Amino acid sequence: MTPKLTLVLGGARSGKSTFAQQLAGKSNGKVLYIATARILDDEMERRVALHRASRPPSWTTLELPEKITTGLTDIQGVYDVILLDCVTMLLNESFLSLPEDADEIEMTESSEVAIEDLISAIQLHSSPWILVSNEVGMGIVPETLMGRVFRDVQGRANQRLAAMADEVFFITAGIPMKIK
Repeated sequence: MTPKLTLVLGGARSGKSTFAQQLAGKSNGKVLYIATARILDDEMERRVALHRASRPPSWTTLELPEKITTGLTDIQGVYDVILLDCVTMLLNESFLSLPEDADEIEMTESSEVAIEDLISAIQLHSSPWILVSNEVGMGIVPETLMGRVFRDVQGRANQRLAAMADEVFFITAGIPMKIK
């Protein structure tokens, strides 16, 4: 039986996107790739170009840095698998939309809206989902309030998604470990 939701976690450059793409490719069907990164500078443009080049040309790519449910209104039953890469960039976008003087409550609420929207999209669409997300809580304590709040909301989002998931993989050094 195909899992409804698979969560792929790992650190930066751990191999999580490559692994998630391999999982999606096993469907041998129509794949929708949801890219959540927004290109804001040259470095991000290079990263996105590398990700684009790594995907099969037969996959459909939808760039949705926010409002996942709204962006998927017309695709019910069209795709055999939906791969979203990544939850971390989706949460990052929720922070970027805030005023510079946003407090911890505003940051937390904004990220919760983004995760609720993603969960709604998963529940509304019958296709199996694969989500890629960063494990950001294993490093140093961030220096800024925004960094600490982001680490915390990312950790809580990963916990919620892992609780919902049928399968959870942790990737380190390119090696997948099934943890659920």
